[in-house]
Amino acid sequence: MIGYVTLGSSDLARSKAFYDPIFEKMGLSLCFEDDQVFCWGDKSDEAVPRFFVCTPFDDQPATVGNGTMTAFRLPRASMVDDLHSIGIKLGGTDEGAPGFRPEQYGDKFYVAYMRDPDGNKLAFACYDGIANP
Repeated sequence: MIGYVTLGSSDLARSKAFYDPIFEKMGLSLCFEDDQVFCWGDKSDEAVPRFFVCTPFDDQPATVGNGTMTAFRLPRASMVDDLHSIGIKLGGTDEGAPGFRPEQYGDKFYVAYMRDPDGNKLAFACYDGIANP
């Protein structure tokens, strides 16, 4: 259903330094870059959604939408922990430590929330955290 996600950035070099290790841990790589955009995904499979970070094309400052979030589905809860930790070390801010959220999403949903250095909200989620630690 999702072809790609695009987030705005006010500092592309900072965004690349933030996202490169995250996507490397997820097994994804840089697919495209120029002076306005970086794109990560799976170069060998265009069916895998791509993730773009760019300076806004209208030359206005990048802004963050309230209620907007990009969630990455992961196969293991340990990856949620790892990616949240990597993101925090690279300048992200915590918006919800890794853990289960049974009241909101059920007993197996393991998730962490954070914001990237531009303030874009991210979630790292494992839908079966109990069976896949």
